[in-house]
Amino acid sequence: MAQDGKRTGFASAQQVADRAGVSRSAVSRTFTPGASVSSETRRRVLEAAEDLGYHVNHLARGLMSHETGIVCLIVADLHTPYLSRMVERLTRGLQEAGKVAMVLNAAGRLENVEDALRQTLNYRADATVVLSGTPDPAIARTCLDSGQRLVLLNRDDQLAGTVNLAVDSQTSAATAVRCFLEAGCQQLAVVSSGAGTPSLLGRERHFIAAARSEGFEPRVWHEGPTAHASGMAGARALLASKDRPDAVFCVTDLLACGFLDGARHEFGLQVPRELCVIGFDDIEQAGWPSYDLTTFAQPVDDLVRRIVSLVVDRDQADGGPEETLPVPLVWRGSVRGSRLSVAAPAAR
Repeated sequence: MAQDGKRTGFASAQQVADRAGVSRSAVSRTFTPGASVSSETRRRVLEAAEDLGYHVNHLARGLMSHETGIVCLIVADLHTPYLSRMVERLTRGLQEAGKVAMVLNAAGRLENVEDALRQTLNYRADATVVLSGTPDPAIARTCLDSGQRLVLLNRDDQLAGTVNLAVDSQTSAATAVRCFLEAGCQQLAVVSSGAGTPSLLGRERHFIAAARSEGFEPRVWHEGPTAHASGMAGARALLASKDRPDAVFCVTDLLACGFLDGARHEFGLQVPRELCVIGFDDIEQAGWPSYDLTTFAQPVDDLVRRIVSLVVDRDQADGGPEETLPVPLVWRGSVRGSRLSVAAPAAR
């Protein structure tokens, strides 16, 4: 015991009960929301807990009730602006809902996603949100059988029993093609990275399909990580040719910013007079005057609200069709002409 009469180390609930002169159950009721306890008993218990430095062990309490309150987020490429913003908003939303957010970094090997998913079993997570990579179906089934709720964001594999959320890249790609055609562009191209994630491949595939439906065969470049440097490399590869594109859809804003820097500083092109560029994500940098990038805004807040709702309300059904959210166009100065009157599609 310390000289001021307070105990040191981790105090137990029984020690708090002894100090307050109440029963062990009275201590439990004091720290249980909605439980019945008199104001005098509550005062004595809280004073004793303060003196002893007592804190409720929510993990132990959760294990007894088969709920830990832990929500694991599996994510790679945390350094990218979109994912860092997504993780920041999602962890804040989960904490405000009384959940404990645990971020598992799945960067590197493909097996890291599987390893991370196995870790969620060790921590007895109530739910796991997969933001990067596609989980192995067998491991996902083990998590589901253990009582976990799995939420997959922008994954192409829809696993039975999981909740699948996605953004509408098909409508976005078609809108990008329309913007370019309205601007009078004739040489279309799409720039991606070599990451090969389902969301990036989907945007690339949908843009190619939309361009072909209008009678155009777009050039395609996809190499390197999803980074600014890859966008610049794409600019060097595409703009050095005689039939260089005059309209480029970059599947992320980070790639688009690199492409714009390469086009302007290495080829001296004027945007949008000589080159139109559209990105995807609406990261902070897209709105900077040096980029002024027309792009599609990821509905981060809507996604966070939906994920938190799914995690908190365990009665909501799992599985079923993929939920798709619209991605609004944010018109800026990297495309010629005036904004198209494109009605935002309804979420489905």
